[in-house]
Amino acid sequence: MKISDIKTYPINVGSGSQLVVKVETESGIYGWGASGLSGRELAVVGAIEHFKGFLIGKDARQIGAIWQELYRGQYFEGGRVLTAAISAIDIALYDIKGKALGVPVYELLGGRQRDFVECFASVRFRTKEELLAYSKTCVKEGWKMLRLAPAEFEATENKELFNARESISVIAEWLTELRREVGSTITIGIDYHTRLSAAETYSFVKRMPPGTIDYIEEPIRDENPDAYESLRKMVDVPFAIGEEFSSKWQFLPFLERNLTQYARIDICNVGGFTEAMKVAGLAEAHYIDLMPHNPLGPICTAATIHLAAACPNFSWLEEMNTPAQYMGTDAPNFYPLRPKLEGPRYRVLDTPGLGVEFDEDYASKQKFKPVEIPRLWRNDGSFTNW
Repeated sequence: MKISDIKTYPINVGSGSQLVVKVETESGIYGWGASGLSGRELAVVGAIEHFKGFLIGKDARQIGAIWQELYRGQYFEGGRVLTAAISAIDIALYDIKGKALGVPVYELLGGRQRDFVECFASVRFRTKEELLAYSKTCVKEGWKMLRLAPAEFEATENKELFNARESISVIAEWLTELRREVGSTITIGIDYHTRLSAAETYSFVKRMPPGTIDYIEEPIRDENPDAYESLRKMVDVPFAIGEEFSSKWQFLPFLERNLTQYARIDICNVGGFTEAMKVAGLAEAHYIDLMPHNPLGPICTAATIHLAAACPNFSWLEEMNTPAQYMGTDAPNFYPLRPKLEGPRYRVLDTPGLGVEFDEDYASKQKFKPVEIPRLWRNDGSFTNW
């Protein structure tokens, strides 16, 4: 079953963008994959063009060997652009193999360990009123875990201005009120999206009564594990880290040194199923659960459902489209067959392969426009993370 072609489809979905990859074989069986490097789709397309030169003609069933050649087949190994391209191809190859054997992908990973994949509601808010209203709507509809994404700066006159000290003071008050409103049984996390320093993170956590939040996601940047180790000694709230990690090696110090309590793995960035299963094993050995990053679309969602189905150490899957907010990332115009929520969870189905289909004809008629993430600045005019 030799690879005959690889096609790329960068598309605009909602306010963001996605890159869909199709791997075709001479037998007529094809597979779908997706890149997780949102905002840099064209860079990943370029990497895939490089890969095509030696992938055409290879046996699509030799997934592990292909992964090694994709990763090690250049002098400059790794990096997020290359691993995003590898991820998309790897996921598509698993889709092909599952279809060829007539089994869902999770059967190739050791079989199903759960019937449903539970989700957390991603709640993005600009005001206290939005925070309380969106959260209560989700709770009313049966969602037991809320992951909060503060965007209070967007409610100000200058939407590109972020002041960390002002942010943590007001968000701490709002979260304290939210906890009183929803009670103690709801799990609450917050994603500060690497906008804080270690000192600001400490101040933020200490401004709230114990038990207000159950974890904090990526408060500081992750390039330096030692910085997280220092922060870990100051803060007694669990961390969720890893959505930007592009290999098992990048995860390794955070897992071995217990710097994170949840692994925010992104299967479309880390290297597809081949690498994700290795990360899952490392995490399991350290009693750390996966909490997958999933802001993209149906291919990433479907792939992560199969990963979660096959792993014992899974907590929640990120879900952007909730009863309170519809972000449009499921893109029904592009995906006639896609995973569908049943309340706050996805059922693990027995559809061969991934269980996703993409409308190439529709996609080919759309004009792609690259999307840049918003920019944020401090009061002194210096740049900071979004």
